[in-house]
Amino acid sequence: MTDRTDSRKRALALGAILSGAALWFAVPVLAQGNGLAMLGTLTKGEWTIKQRGSAPDRKVCLKSGAELIQLMHRESGCSQFVVEDGAARVTVQYTCPGNGYGRTSIRRETGTLVQLESQGIHSGMPFQMTAEARRTGAC
Repeated sequence: MTDRTDSRKRALALGAILSGAALWFAVPVLAQGNGLAMLGTLTKGEWTIKQRGSAPDRKVCLKSGAELIQLMHRESGCSQFVVEDGAARVTVQYTCPGNGYGRTSIRRETGTLVQLESQGIHSGMPFQMTAEARRTGAC
């Protein structure tokens, strides 16, 4: 009887491990959905981005909110991976073939104010940006 009980316990333990591993691998796939709903709650229009430090202010026309993800990599053709998709915060990691990569976190304070953090490599050089973006008018 003990051999049969031990075998059953090992089988149950292995099943639990495999189920946990399957769930762990499924999480990134679930995070890749059509999410980023928080960006859709931002008020459309002209936004001014004020970087902390000595960089000049920058203006961006927001149509979907996704314009805030790749501020250093304005080109199209970059692949994106959603790391976090919450009601008040999104984080996206992206790769632009031949021009580097980045990771951007956007934290919503209101529909017209967000905090941005982005870092990565652009044109072979590292970058790190911390900024505040605020809606300032129409496009």
